[in-house]
Amino acid sequence: MTAITDRAQKGLSWLAIVRLGLVQASIGSIVVLTTSVLNRVMVVELALAAVVHGMLVGLHYAVQMSRPLWGHASDNGARRTAYIIGGIAFLALGGVGAASTTLLFETNFWLGLTAAALAFTLIGFGIGASGTSLLAMLASKTAQERRPAAATIAWMLMIAGIVITAIISSGFLEPYSHERLIMVTATSGLIATIIATLAVWGVEKNYRSFNDHAEKNRSGDFKTALRSVWNDREARIFTVFVFFSMLAYQTQDLILEPFGGLLFDMTPAETTRISGSQHGGVLMGMAVVGVLGTVLSKRFPSILKWFTVWGCVASAAALIGLAYGATVAPNWPLSQNIFLLGFANGIFAVAAIGTMMALAGRDKTGREGIRMGVWGAAQAIAFGIGGFAGTVALDIVRYTTGSEISAFLTVFSLEAGIFIISALIAIGIKSAGGTSADASNNAIKQSGVGLQPAE
Repeated sequence: MTAITDRAQKGLSWLAIVRLGLVQASIGSIVVLTTSVLNRVMVVELALAAVVHGMLVGLHYAVQMSRPLWGHASDNGARRTAYIIGGIAFLALGGVGAASTTLLFETNFWLGLTAAALAFTLIGFGIGASGTSLLAMLASKTAQERRPAAATIAWMLMIAGIVITAIISSGFLEPYSHERLIMVTATSGLIATIIATLAVWGVEKNYRSFNDHAEKNRSGDFKTALRSVWNDREARIFTVFVFFSMLAYQTQDLILEPFGGLLFDMTPAETTRISGSQHGGVLMGMAVVGVLGTVLSKRFPSILKWFTVWGCVASAAALIGLAYGATVAPNWPLSQNIFLLGFANGIFAVAAIGTMMALAGRDKTGREGIRMGVWGAAQAIAFGIGGFAGTVALDIVRYTTGSEISAFLTVFSLEAGIFIISALIAIGIKSAGGTSADASNNAIKQSGVGLQPAE
């Protein structure tokens, strides 16, 4: 090892975890302008069909199927910092490019669409490279008992980045013009890139992995590394879990506000407040996992797994509540029900991310990146399918039955069923929380306090 590696600390400090969380905040701050703001501009100001932006968002999810390649590249030679910074830069450039297409759409639709497709492709590559490498760094360098809190910190800071950017940028977008949108997007991207660079700089070399052997080895060729991940039973089961759970999670996303408007006669402002209630529940669920998971992880090593399972079960129960609410609307406590849905979603999401970090950290060959990449690709596929699946299923049932009540009842029930399937799959991940004998024994040998060898 080099002198720097010899002096490096083993395991991320709390400050280092917060610094990496700021990278997540930077990613969120760029993405929010290319999703919510640009979506509204394309539909309202440019009078384009909503499917145009939907297809572009689907494209950036499809591009993220490249996540295993990015993860494998960052595994080779321990160059995660370069891929994180480079990915953020690509993401920022893609965001500016996407905003700039508003001018092209005004003059030539096909030229604008071509440029937008290229921009969203760049966005997908940027998210894949930076997000996968960041999670791999967290997985390899975070102590087991800190993983629940690390996952919570990273995702809460991402949400904070989204909220802060949305609030600040809204002021600078008035009065609206395409040029203002481009300027705000460029400024936000530049600031995010600077913050992410300062946040991640030096972390990789100053903190050693919990798997010393992995730092000395390269990951090997891509096909061999990918085959190794797929041959790992827990990794394979977890990939299936990620797909189903994220499919259920995303399918509900685009139909909750229409649900409030159609069956509860709510105004746009009221449904927006309900959406805020859901996000408040998500944050609270994340905080619960972060605190209890950190406090109890030494005594109950598999606590993240069970948070994941029961978070899925609770999400299913909340969706069953919404399904029943459709039959008695508007006489149903919709806001409270959606808050509980958000709370359950927050529990399962952060617990799943922590479990993901634990499973990635078990690898002895330095393949945390490709593992995170495989799971990230499964999530991207589920997200790309889920958003459309929910709306398509809703329209199909509405058309065939002629009943909005039946449509929402059916879709929410189907989503609940997918969450139950996800919970059953999660139960089969026997060593997700570090309970396997090999992981526990290695952890005891290395740290003496039950730390696993460290997405």
